[in-house]
Amino acid sequence: MDPFLERFRAGMALGGAGDALGYWKGRWEGCSSGAKVQDELVVIGGLVALKLDPENWPLSDGALMLITTAEALVTDYWCLEDLYRELVKQYVEAMVLLQGRPPDPSTVEGCVNLKPDNFLLAWHTPFNDKGSGSGAATKAICVGMRYWQPERLDSLVEVSIETGRMTHNHPIGFLGALCTALFASYALQGKPVASWGRDLLKVIPKAEEYCRKTIRHMAEYLEKWFYFEAKWQFYLEERGITEEGQEKPIFPKEYDASETDKVYKHWSSEGRPGRRGHDAPMIAYDALLAAGSDWTELCKRAMFHGGEGSATGLIAGCLHGLLYGLSKVPAGLYQTLDKREQLEELGQKLFHAAAKEKYTEK
Repeated sequence: MDPFLERFRAGMALGGAGDALGYWKGRWEGCSSGAKVQDELVVIGGLVALKLDPENWPLSDGALMLITTAEALVTDYWCLEDLYRELVKQYVEAMVLLQGRPPDPSTVEGCVNLKPDNFLLAWHTPFNDKGSGSGAATKAICVGMRYWQPERLDSLVEVSIETGRMTHNHPIGFLGALCTALFASYALQGKPVASWGRDLLKVIPKAEEYCRKTIRHMAEYLEKWFYFEAKWQFYLEERGITEEGQEKPIFPKEYDASETDKVYKHWSSEGRPGRRGHDAPMIAYDALLAAGSDWTELCKRAMFHGGEGSATGLIAGCLHGLLYGLSKVPAGLYQTLDKREQLEELGQKLFHAAAKEKYTEK
């Protein structure tokens, strides 16, 4: 199999695995102590011994919305407006599939406001002051796989923002969608991981320009917009990677589970790490920077912490797959994974859709 195609398949599969690990049927997602999560992991045999199966390790609502988004992105749409109408239809239908998995409240509220029968305004939802959740960031990471090439940046910006604000019409929510889509594209482009955060801040003005052009809610957006940028700028300064050439992030010497929880809470907006669109990608990114290609270390930092481990785990798992494939991951974590075949097939379809678009443009 083409190694590049394999990375697309691995990205979707490991996004699912990271989500399932951080979620554990909701048991770990609601836990505020990373030390407790990691102690429980030891009791059940440790990471390498785990066999993820649909009954005991189901995907959370975040991974199901990722699948739904990817399904729309691989349809044969003529223009982006057609894609948005397809997304609206699929999101409304997806609400039924989430039965038994407590969904992100922002997602539910956003889907209620979608209008599948309104041809012109189907995806135009009202500004939502509570729409800052991480659900937009987790479902939109596949947008970066569909539009991964540098010359497709404008499409990536537009589609990630529109995909994000259909359910999370709040800058912290939909800029989280832009962030994960960008990071997925950077992983596939082979950009140094330490440069991703800086490059995100360079792209945000393009996102603002797009939002101004669509003339929707800019007055409500501005204050929250600044918060997202400021948090990321603060994070890059903390890690010492604000300038070109600064490729070695600075990490504390003592960084056990309780210290990690303190740092993550500091980045969060309400003491629940990974719950919002700015800090879910940030935690996943930080874990990736620290772990490199070490899957076990990545899981410790991104999946097994106090907070929304399913959101940070999905993002980190997907990015690991796009960078390194499956070779570093114990087979038990993906062989019998919930919806594995569907996830891998969607990765393959995203690969072909992206390649076809590039070929057509040439």
